[in-house]
Amino acid sequence: MALKIEMLRCFAAVARTGKLSEAAHQLNRTPSAVSMMLKQLEEHLGEPLFKTDRKNRLTALGSFVLEQAERELYQFDQTIHAIESFANARHGRVRVAAVPSVAATVLPRAITKFINNFPGVEIELRDMDSTTILHELSRSRLDIGIASADLSSGALHCEELLSDRFGLICAANHPLIKEEPNLTWDMIAQYKFIANNLSRLVTDPAFQRLHAEALLSVHNITSLLAMVRADLGVTILPEMTLKTVENNDFAFLTLPDSPPPRRIHMLRNADSPASPAARELEKQIFETISEMQTENQF
Repeated sequence: MALKIEMLRCFAAVARTGKLSEAAHQLNRTPSAVSMMLKQLEEHLGEPLFKTDRKNRLTALGSFVLEQAERELYQFDQTIHAIESFANARHGRVRVAAVPSVAATVLPRAITKFINNFPGVEIELRDMDSTTILHELSRSRLDIGIASADLSSGALHCEELLSDRFGLICAANHPLIKEEPNLTWDMIAQYKFIANNLSRLVTDPAFQRLHAEALLSVHNITSLLAMVRADLGVTILPEMTLKTVENNDFAFLTLPDSPPPRRIHMLRNADSPASPAARELEKQIFETISEMQTENQF
């Protein structure tokens, strides 16, 4: 007969209390059931664990078994607690990376609510560009990625979070402002253009020529907006990027022909099931975006 954890639990309870009836009450079992467990344990070991039938004095073997049993029971209970906590999203760690516009606008609100509901879960958040996020996901270094994605990849589980329209970003006093809503690519081409990683997503042929001829490229949003503020040129960005800064210094102008918006997706590896904590955080992010859309925040 195999030695069972419940045998050790029954023995430890009797040894600690010194009374069969009290141990049975603690274990929510009948005294006869506890007595049977003790008998099976002693038969398995081939030696008595108690010196008398009153169960209040341990043999040398009983003392040794109690020491080992208490250590094993503590480890077993801790393991079960950790497993159940992880399964119920009470504990765990979630590694998240998001494009800066989402990291600065959506995630503070979503993570605040998540932490209130799951205070034992550790969150590691990084802001990255979409290319880096996809790379980190491919190396299994992230649990959740929020980025623009190539939907042709079957390696990723992908759900659209939101769309973000592109617009021309210029200084608040720029001459092009008075041309809206009749702005044309020819009008934009009269001014210096600052290229960036996101502006290349606009596929209009007229703009692609403008993008290719740009003499200045800036790949950090903070630095890019500083250049626009200093009137070194104009640029094209998704609208949400302006929500990450004090935007009184900038104007957001509608582009010619209304190019397709940037689509931002929730991403994770398709071959790795999300942990319970990661699933709960994903759910909270979707709920937060829905709330913010209802409030016309984007």
